[in-house]
Amino acid sequence: MVSSSHEGLHQLCQKDPAGFTRTLQRVLRIPIPEPRDFAVLNADLTEIEPVERRVDTLLRVETEEGSYLLVVESQGRRDDRKRSSWAYYLSYLYAKYRWEPVLIVLTQSTSTARWAAQPIRLGLPGWHSLTVRPLVLGPENVPLITDEAEASLDVFLAAFSAMTHGQGPGAAAILKPLAAALGTTDTESAAMLAQLVESCLVDAEARQTWTELMMAVHYFFRHEVAEKVREEGREEGREEGRAQAKAEMVLQILDWRGLVVPDALRTHVLACTDAEQLERWAQRAVHAHEAGDLLTKGAD
Repeated sequence: MVSSSHEGLHQLCQKDPAGFTRTLQRVLRIPIPEPRDFAVLNADLTEIEPVERRVDTLLRVETEEGSYLLVVESQGRRDDRKRSSWAYYLSYLYAKYRWEPVLIVLTQSTSTARWAAQPIRLGLPGWHSLTVRPLVLGPENVPLITDEAEASLDVFLAAFSAMTHGQGPGAAAILKPLAAALGTTDTESAAMLAQLVESCLVDAEARQTWTELMMAVHYFFRHEVAEKVREEGREEGREEGRAQAKAEMVLQILDWRGLVVPDALRTHVLACTDAEQLERWAQRAVHAHEAGDLLTKGAD
């Protein structure tokens, strides 16, 4: 079963590919040409019906020097079957698109990062027909950003730092400066990052800290509908405005994740005024496989 932290790590790359590319340049110090444009491609690499192969995220990056494919895999633990899968992914994508594929592995585990970084060599000893060298982002090379000023300079990297270190004891130290830094970006991006960060926090203390920080800043309620209602000072209108903003945020999360939302479901969510129900739906929306999972009992 895919975990919410697995989903959150690679979803972040889809939502802000420019921020992800900056992170690769800064953390790994690799010569990725300056991007001009991005496109999220279909991640399904299935060729024959009995064999299904799917990468987590596939990005096309347009640069002055040509197009590149970023093959992003979120890895929770060691899985030796992945070694053959990764070699297949790169070979298949190059044959299909004739663009240079680059394998990038994201993980919250130091041991998994070290395993994933090992080259995959196919062929004779000393004469390899194919060598795969994954680029790995993990706790050992992603910086632990605990300074508010530094977090504000690159909000994406600060959020990615919190997500990468979400299993370690340092997670809580990142959250307060990150919460402050989110206040410097637009409301929709802040809400999206806040949800994805929460999905990757494994430490119970860190999750509680993040919940309290998000309650204090009210990201769900910082919406133009709610702001207008608060200015009018009507208690009833304020509650309705908050529910409306929260309902719209649930739908925004599904849209950001590229899930198709049927009109009937959209109408149902927008009609809901139960704040607790909307909160549950927002949490489900972060890792739902399809929009209909929002209404599935026991999905929390």
